[in-house]
Amino acid sequence: MIGEKLSPILIEIEKSLWEFESNSQNPPEYTKEGFRAATKIFMSAIMDGMWNEQEKLEIPLALREKEAEMLGYKIRALVLEHTGLDTHKFEDFL
Repeated sequence: MIGEKLSPILIEIEKSLWEFESNSQNPPEYTKEGFRAATKIFMSAIMDGMWNEQEKLEIPLALREKEAEMLGYKIRALVLEHTGLDTHKFEDFL
């Protein structure tokens, strides 16, 4: 599965971030494209975690779809509030 394939790469990125943050007082200065990519990775990971929890709780598919949509709205609002970037306009970063 793609999650298993990408996990070692994501762990390396995480290690690099911990190292950078422990040795620097400067921000990482992501490009807009890098921020878009990080947001997509987070969205994929949280949706995967939500799906696993929904499976465990045996939530019906129709409710899962509504919960996924609501999570998408919450992520969009969070990103917009704290960065001024609208995730619905991320295609502008391509």
